[in-house]
Amino acid sequence: MTNESLPNRDLQSVWQNQPAEGIRMSVDEIRRRAGKFERKIYWRNAREYVAALVVVIFFGYEFWRTPDALSRVGFGLAIAGLLYLVWHLYRKGSSRGLPGEMGLASGVEFFRRELERQRDLVQHVWRWYLGPLVPGMIVLIVAFSRTNPGHMRHYGWFLGAYSALAALTFVFIAKLNERGARRLQRRIDELNALITER
Repeated sequence: MTNESLPNRDLQSVWQNQPAEGIRMSVDEIRRRAGKFERKIYWRNAREYVAALVVVIFFGYEFWRTPDALSRVGFGLAIAGLLYLVWHLYRKGSSRGLPGEMGLASGVEFFRRELERQRDLVQHVWRWYLGPLVPGMIVLIVAFSRTNPGHMRHYGWFLGAYSALAALTFVFIAKLNERGARRLQRRIDELNALITER
């Protein structure tokens, strides 16, 4: 009997009742993916820690060097924001390795929780990453506008451009993290499909 001779209802029933391909993963595949993800998170955090350290050293130097009290407040707030950022990243975003003796189900569940933890971290980047840096940036911009050395002809334009560039950089970082959260959610959905299939 050919497909053309089947009534439409039978075709639909055959299509709906066919076995789904599904996602097949072994314990080794879960370990490989979890290990790769763990290394990626480790190096992301290492880059953030090094960048924060460089900026803290530079801002600390400027803090002690500048005679302007408002600039010192701005540098101090920026340093405090960076220290909070690093602390939060360490506490909430550190990589965790897949425990050694896990079966497929518990390995998938562990990996999914790690993906969810990192997704939640990058979804809230304004709260813990960008937000704590804003007060220091605002105070520094105000301080720089007050201490114009007079050698710059259009200082207001420069300050406006600097402020706009800082704002655009923050928005760009937030958008990158939103995209990262969507990618993590797709991976979570893939694991959810695997759990449902089992």
